[in-house]
Amino acid sequence: MKNILDLPETIPVFPLPGALLLPRARLPLHIFEPRYLQMIDDCLKTPSRLIGMIHPRDLPGGHVVKGESKLHAIGCAGRLTGFSETEDGRYMISLTGVSRFRVTQEVSGFTPYRRATVDWAPFVRDLGKPETDPGFKREPFMALLARFFEAMELSTDWSSLKEADAEMLINSLSMLCPFSPEDKQALLEAPSLTNRRETMVTLIEFALRGGSGEELMQ
Repeated sequence: MKNILDLPETIPVFPLPGALLLPRARLPLHIFEPRYLQMIDDCLKTPSRLIGMIHPRDLPGGHVVKGESKLHAIGCAGRLTGFSETEDGRYMISLTGVSRFRVTQEVSGFTPYRRATVDWAPFVRDLGKPETDPGFKREPFMALLARFFEAMELSTDWSSLKEADAEMLINSLSMLCPFSPEDKQALLEAPSLTNRRETMVTLIEFALRGGSGEELMQ
């Protein structure tokens, strides 16, 4: 799918807090709810095999509309590129990010899962070549990341991170790091890879300060 005309106007959307998908990245998912099992079955019958990952929006007082949480305006669609079924009927799938989208309207009825008409035009660049980040300085970034992982008691394959190109590194970390759903939404909506990296650095530095406004300790 290298052209916006190849993308459907209506897609199923999967509201899942904290689950971030970005273009050209891969997101594994464990599917077990009946309505989402139906969503996967229906998705496999379509030419595009697209599912839109989107964050529910937290509203004051936990307000919901028509029994469903309100959605953020922007999500990211992924093509179903990996699929396996367990003996008890659950699905293990992988989505490969294709493009972000803006929800224009939810579609009512006909399916147990949610669907929306979407606008791809604001994110046409997602369908192009991998992004670059001219200002990316790997060594200080990796040093900051190491401090963050130590503080959060996280482990990772450091050799793979050091070898990854800038887009894969920044997008994978945006998806995997334990940021809040709202912070992940900010990473999703970043206009460029440079903006996403800068946002991530701000989030990491804030976490290392313990959420305070104090100067970052060296």
